Amino acid sequence: MKVRTRSKFAVALSAAALVFSTTPAHAVDLTGSGATFVAPLLEACKAGFAKSTDHSFTYGGGGSGTGQKNSDAGVGDFWFSDSAYRAGTRTSIIHAPVVAAPIAVMHNLPSSRQLYLSPETVAGIFAGTIDRWNDPAIVKDNNRTVTEVIYRKDKQGNAQLDSKGNPRVLRTAKKNIRYTLPNKPIKVIYRSDSSGTSNNFTTYLNGVAKSIWTKAGNNVFSTAFPGDINAKDNIGRIVSASGSQGVASLAAKTKYSITYAEKSFADSNMLKIAAIGNASGNFTLPRSPAVSAFLGEATVDATKGFFSFDYFTKEPGAYTLGIVSYMLVDTNYANKTTAAAVKQLANYLMSEECTGGSNAALGYVVVTGKLKTVAQAQINKIG
Repeated sequence: MKVRTRSKFAVALSAAALVFSTTPAHAVDLTGSGATFVAPLLEACKAGFAKSTDHSFTYGGGGSGTGQKNSDAGVGDFWFSDSAYRAGTRTSIIHAPVVAAPIAVMHNLPSSRQLYLSPETVAGIFAGTIDRWNDPAIVKDNNRTVTEVIYRKDKQGNAQLDSKGNPRVLRTAKKNIRYTLPNKPIKVIYRSDSSGTSNNFTTYLNGVAKSIWTKAGNNVFSTAFPGDINAKDNIGRIVSASGSQGVASLAAKTKYSITYAEKSFADSNMLKIAAIGNASGNFTLPRSPAVSAFLGEATVDATKGFFSFDYFTKEPGAYTLGIVSYMLVDTNYANKTTAAAVKQLANYLMSEECTGGSNAALGYVVVTGKLKTVAQAQINKIG
């Protein structure tokens, strides 16, 4: 049964929720694979996890498709997928939604000006129907009055909630923006591998601009592409790379390009990030308060741990390209010591120690409140 959850994300995590032990009987070296979206967080939290538990892990990435495939084959101990894997062949594998973060639309325009894009414009760019930077749709988005809603921050830098669980608005700012855009072709870069990020991104495009992005979301971008990706006008202009780091690296080397990936890949590759319009007509950047405001509006299947997102939420400052990354875990590990270590890792990844503090700049959001309760219930089934 699906439960409509109206609670919001906050960032504090009760110490009672952390079930990892600081003195395990036997140290375990875990192996994981899957979504590259979570790779920066896993790398950043590796040392802290080892210090807290004496356990260690290696993470091979490879994309959500790799994580799904390896979970079916039992290769490794844990896996990540940025999209719900409903076609899994092992009934003992479950989803634990332990990581939340935004997908950023990142670009390599020479100007330092902030770029604003409406959802329909984003869909047109990635569908190939808007193919030059000075297209009238982009010009219209960037020569107008725009509204930005800024939320109050709690001590962890996320949206401060009122007594009803709603984000508190600090201020609403109106800006008159002007941007002379270059008469240059847009170089679109997409994920070539099977990717939950692509699934979430193309599902978003189909959700917000169905008349433009006419196909349903898919792990494979080229399958979800609404036209002929190999059409003459697209060859050499719409190109691919593997993994989040792959598309970000290629975009960094390609002037006038645009791509999509987790926010930290924009930062590490010195790419600029577009402000995206939401259903209230406001524009937001992928900051933690705006992401948590959006994710708090999700519908949650409390039994399976799956999230469904409301792209048309009227939450005024919501950044509507937030996603959840699922940790695929086993309810029936053959080795109980391994099961305990995986459970400790899942809890550690949700902790403020991992996701907040010195790692807050990566842009991930700590899962808390009733939404965290769903994740915790899944974690408790491990082993």
